[in-house]
Amino acid sequence: MCSPCLKFLVGFLLLISELGATAQTRELRVCADPNNMPFSSRYQTGFENRIAELVARDLNARLSFVWQRMGRGFVREYLNKSQCDLLIGIPTNYRPVLTTSPYYRSTYVFVSRQGEPSPSLTSPALRGLKIGVQVLDEQYTPPGEALARRGLQGAIVGFDAIGDSADSIVRAVADQKVDIAIVWGPLAGYFAKEFGHDLKLTPVEPEVDPPGLPFSFEISMGVQKSNLALRDRLQKVLLDRRSDIRAILDEYGVPQLPLTSLASAHGVAR
Repeated sequence: MCSPCLKFLVGFLLLISELGATAQTRELRVCADPNNMPFSSRYQTGFENRIAELVARDLNARLSFVWQRMGRGFVREYLNKSQCDLLIGIPTNYRPVLTTSPYYRSTYVFVSRQGEPSPSLTSPALRGLKIGVQVLDEQYTPPGEALARRGLQGAIVGFDAIGDSADSIVRAVADQKVDIAIVWGPLAGYFAKEFGHDLKLTPVEPEVDPPGLPFSFEISMGVQKSNLALRDRLQKVLLDRRSDIRAILDEYGVPQLPLTSLASAHGVAR
């Protein structure tokens, strides 16, 4: 083979190799639940799927989803074993992962029917009502704990609001199977839209039930604790795309509270 041809062939093979390596490093693998609307679904119709698409586009990365229900041990078995790179929606203080600054903050809400008084945790009117509460891994969410503290265990009606039954707790209020429900805001906002003006959402008050049970949470993205580079790149995307992300959340009916973290205001990574 002639010398110029050989040089061209070697150069071409090196270019292909570099392109292959670049493509490999630019894949963004996101761990996501395949059946957890409005957050994520195998059909990529959840708001976390939409936000992941936005992030991957800004990182010039090829997006792929690793479908896995976010149950006990998923960080150890999936993120820490490098089966995926990123978790889209994680509480900001979730210690097993390295988180970005929060990109939204939401709250538990009362779901009630229009025309009925707006409830609160301190209202004596809660007594005698049937109150829907989400159950996760056979444990009550914070509203269930707060009701139990007030001696209202007998009022609680538990709902497994994940997967195909995700809308069941909101639908139970509309169908008058329970009097009210206390539901995590993104779930309530998304499914309440189906009933138009028949239902209303009221943020749970007080926001922190003494001595220290919170009802609002800041949500971040999470990566492996050692992956500072990806966390910092994500941080820039979140800052650049704040308005776009907010628009996606609004579209899905997510109740959004002002971010309280100083870090979120100045883009300081946590």
